[in-house]
Amino acid sequence: MKPELKYIELKSGYGDNGPAWIGMAEFSKSGRTVYFNGKALKNSNAQGIAGNYYDLENGDEYWISGIKKNGTDRHLARGGKIMIDRKVVELYLSLVNFNVLDKKRFELVNILPTDKQKFTMLENQKTG
Repeated sequence: MKPELKYIELKSGYGDNGPAWIGMAEFSKSGRTVYFNGKALKNSNAQGIAGNYYDLENGDEYWISGIKKNGTDRHLARGGKIMIDRKVVELYLSLVNFNVLDKKRFELVNILPTDKQKFTMLENQKTG
């Protein structure tokens, strides 16, 4: 699967104001695992949890979604800036209804690459 621009929010330990990022996410062949910012996030397919993905290393729950065209990725009741990868700002602005990035709503960061091989080995150890 091709990398996609995604909104990712940490749910574990937070109400509706967990840290949030916008950046390019990569996917496993099955599409069930998302690789982002040094993490492997697996689709949970479970009922009753706050997020729809969980961190393979520590179990933290995350919400992952596509980018909303009107720029309202974070719910109105939620607070805090969204960290956006410097490398995707132009792409993001081309997808939403903004001409410039609002520095009150966004913080520029460098999103880390993910070592997918590390997580493939981790998953194989768990099932083996």
